[in-house]
Amino acid sequence: MARVLLVEDDDAIRTSLSKALTAVGHVVTAVSGGAEGVAGVARERPEVVLLDLGLPDLDGRDVLAMVRAVSDVPVIVATARDDDASVVKLLDAGADDYVIKPYSSAQIDARIRAVLRRLGTDQQDVTVDVGPLKIDPRSREVTLDGNPVDLTRKEFDLLLALSRRPGAVVSKRELLAEVWGLPWGGGDRTVDVHLSWLRRKLGETAAAPRLLHSVRGVGVKLAILDS
Repeated sequence: MARVLLVEDDDAIRTSLSKALTAVGHVVTAVSGGAEGVAGVARERPEVVLLDLGLPDLDGRDVLAMVRAVSDVPVIVATARDDDASVVKLLDAGADDYVIKPYSSAQIDARIRAVLRRLGTDQQDVTVDVGPLKIDPRSREVTLDGNPVDLTRKEFDLLLALSRRPGAVVSKRELLAEVWGLPWGGGDRTVDVHLSWLRRKLGETAAAPRLLHSVRGVGVKLAILDS
């Protein structure tokens, strides 16, 4: 299964969740504070982090930012707030998925497996070539016309999602679900903003696209060009 780092300050929840996840095959390292969690990411090299936002020493959102500064490890956030604005902020800040309190160990296990499927090694190990664009999921490196392109984590994930379906129009809803783990509407602005940043780094604009073409009212596609 997975190497899991659990960051949870509640002793009862930490103990019971650790036991439940271990029982289904995960290897769990559990800590009670944010500082321990950040150190644990570097020390344990987990495959998934479960992060509770209500920590005693650091704000969970600050812990998320610190983890994102040093690692691309998938992070599943536990939060008591389920309004769209709060969830979108968490996902934009680098969370890969979230659960609303109270939750069950079965739900957490399902979320872990879903995150790992989205980042599955069967797809991650394959370099994607779309004309002059080359994307290496293993190193998370992108080149365009042989020149490196420096992308943020979400920009890379967005480009990779589109590259899996070259020439096909992908809806914003599909992108929200695949890249941000947000399987409902209402977050189109999130996709639009990241597309704008991605276009800028690829040397194009919405008015003069080369690779990223928007289809009004439908979605966006990665054009297939000759190398």
